[in-house]
Amino acid sequence: MKQAVDKLLRMAPAVGVALFAGACDLRNSAVLDPKGPIALAERDLLRDAFLVMMLVIVPVIFLTLLFAWRYRASNTRAVYAPKWAESARIDAIVWLIPAAIVIAVGVLLWRSTHKLDPYREIASATPALDVQVVAQDWKWLFIYPEQGIATVNQLAIPNGRPVSLRITSDTVMNSFYVPQLAGQIYAMAGMQTRLQLLADQPGKFVGRNSMYSGGGFSEQHFEVVSLAPADFDAWVAKARQAPGKLDAAAYTALAAKSRSNPIAYYSAIEPKLFDSIIAKYTHSHAAPVAAPRR
Repeated sequence: MKQAVDKLLRMAPAVGVALFAGACDLRNSAVLDPKGPIALAERDLLRDAFLVMMLVIVPVIFLTLLFAWRYRASNTRAVYAPKWAESARIDAIVWLIPAAIVIAVGVLLWRSTHKLDPYREIASATPALDVQVVAQDWKWLFIYPEQGIATVNQLAIPNGRPVSLRITSDTVMNSFYVPQLAGQIYAMAGMQTRLQLLADQPGKFVGRNSMYSGGGFSEQHFEVVSLAPADFDAWVAKARQAPGKLDAAAYTALAAKSRSNPIAYYSAIEPKLFDSIIAKYTHSHAAPVAAPRR
């Protein structure tokens, strides 16, 4: 027993250094560096939940250390009285305080869940930009139906204007995530999910698939570019000059498995391409299944 305690004491400095290094790295975490109101609200929710839970963690750690010190073998003045039936004070502490904390966390999460509903549109005098998102192996396709263009692995948005994303998958389940702008939401074949985001300043941010989807998963990143409205219009004009056309044949070639795809632009898109991607996985469009032989 003594050898185990001595070993833990020798490891304590190394553990402290590791924790300190981890705390320093948190300052550079994208989740803790929001660049939009949705990500800011999610960071505040994370902080508030952490502080509420610390009301349990901190006293437990303190009392554990206090009991270990007070009732150590060398302290002969500590009173050891194991024969008692009940204590209303201890029962109240053990049950009421944790119950109050669970209720507080539940109310906090319930209110935030409705406030941060990914389907809930962001209130703004400017209409939202509609973007259709398709997860592929292992890249992301962004379709701008109003502008008649599409891009691969780059999502350009005007800062200060809400963006409404319609998301699906043309492969296995993926998870769309831009930590500095919004939370994550799943992309599933044959289904459409929604996500609202807004960047309140120009910049470049990293988006990723946060759910394992096969061999090229680690390389499935995309770039989010927040531009001033005039710069966004210039970006759209540039994309419209691209030679590539995303027709049915071009889309079939794009959907094939590939890794580390460069950013690409398409100046025209197949009509209702996004809806057709969803429809090919629905039961009404599925190939008939042959009846089993008897």
